[in-house]
Amino acid sequence: MNGRITFTNIMKYIKLAISFNFGEVISVVIASILLPFLPITPIQLLVQSLLYDFGQLTLPFDNVDKEYLNKPKRWNVQGLKTFMLFMGPLSSTFDMIIFLFMWFVFNIRDAAIFQTIWFSYGVVSNLIGMHIIRTAKIPFIQSNANKYVYLSSIILSFIAIIVPYTLLGNFIGLVHISTKYLSIIIGVPILYCIIALFAKKIYIKKYNEWI
Repeated sequence: MNGRITFTNIMKYIKLAISFNFGEVISVVIASILLPFLPITPIQLLVQSLLYDFGQLTLPFDNVDKEYLNKPKRWNVQGLKTFMLFMGPLSSTFDMIIFLFMWFVFNIRDAAIFQTIWFSYGVVSNLIGMHIIRTAKIPFIQSNANKYVYLSSIILSFIAIIVPYTLLGNFIGLVHISTKYLSIIIGVPILYCIIALFAKKIYIKKYNEWI
């Protein structure tokens, strides 16, 4: 039983990492071509990845839905590839929405402000996305994560939002931003959560698996 729990939580981590990293690569490439500046600098990307990696490190302690414990699972490389190609572009699509909002709605032309918003958004989005990916059910309602997973998600999202106001944020090129931009940083990840639930249903119906 412990082996099945461990395997399932490992698969959560892997599928989360490959899908979001693949999506972010797509986003960075597209944005770097279209924008007159880098959407995020290498050191900002490193710190951003470090923050949500800390959140993902709580997954080994996560609860596992009982359906996954009924029979042993097999390592499926093709399943990982399919998951990455399905969920990665979805994540990237919402990154594009962020870019469009910042450029056309808020008329942001300052590279530092642009990078700061995407830095904070990226962490919050990945931590919310973690709860979508960790279960085939509806998170927070039909399936609850371990308290450590919840706690890390809340704390690290808060840290991601306040980092731009710290010495660390200043050191890596982030700047103070208006609170009005919280509508992007918090609102779009919630929208992603809703759309991803529908995408998850489509994926499960088509491939008859999730984790």
